[in-house]
Amino acid sequence: MEKRNKIIYWIATGFLSFGMLAGGIQQSLQIGGYNKIVSDLGYPLYILSILGVWKILGVIAILIPKKPILKEWAYAGFFFAMSGAFISHLVSGQSFVEALPSLILILITIASWYFRPIERKVQSKL
Repeated sequence: MEKRNKIIYWIATGFLSFGMLAGGIQQSLQIGGYNKIVSDLGYPLYILSILGVWKILGVIAILIPKKPILKEWAYAGFFFAMSGAFISHLVSGQSFVEALPSLILILITIASWYFRPIERKVQSKL
């Protein structure tokens, strides 16, 4: 069971890291169609730079060894960013298909967080 969980963790974390890093770079540089997406949602373009840098830092936090509290914050940030994107797409009247990439990244974030190894979890002092 432990080996299966590690495999699931690294697959989910690999997809999550790739997706967040690619999105973070594109958002930071404001390329790859993100300007149109953000404008269509009614957000200012400068939000891309902020989200992009946070995503890149979040990927670093999740991949480095130790620092479990930092990892918890990164996972929370990914969850909030992607759930906010998902809701924004739906509330602005866009189709579910346009919101689907955000939902997929939410599910991958949850899988990576849930299956992370014990050494990557915050240890309770109780």
